[in-house]
Amino acid sequence: MSLELEELYQEVILDHSRRPRNFGDLADAAVRVHGDNPACGDEIHLGVKFGPDGELQEIKFTGHGCAISQASASLMTMKLKGKSRAEAEGMLHAFHDLVTDETAEAPRTLGDLRMMQGVRKFPQRVKCAMLAWRAVEQALLQSAGEATISTETDFAVPRHRGLPDSAAPIGKNAA
Repeated sequence: MSLELEELYQEVILDHSRRPRNFGDLADAAVRVHGDNPACGDEIHLGVKFGPDGELQEIKFTGHGCAISQASASLMTMKLKGKSRAEAEGMLHAFHDLVTDETAEAPRTLGDLRMMQGVRKFPQRVKCAMLAWRAVEQALLQSAGEATISTETDFAVPRHRGLPDSAAPIGKNAA
């Protein structure tokens, strides 16, 4: 990553952590997920309201944590609002690859989330960046109710071989 891009990365992270977008309680949320990262104490409370076609009509979060966890949640909620469950699942896997796989090309569909690519250089911070995504992963598995997740558990939504992430149906098994 170039020095110029690293500076931009830091500016985006700081901006979103200081002034998170979609921060607040979603009073009429259909799904609420509490997530925690026991390794560092980050916490998130995610609220999701689904539209008539199952799209993420509204998504908000509260919680506390490091700049990376707060910025990731802010950027994620901006990007996922209005997306279908399949699109959200595809972005979840693309973002995971972005912050964990050194060979992964950052898909353009991630937009500003690509700024989080620098996290992969700090493996101990990947869980911070993934916390909000783990919460939305759980929200995608249900249409109502409450749940608790942790960064210490495996992904519940499997990756689908042979299908583009955005077209992958939820609930099918793949290695």
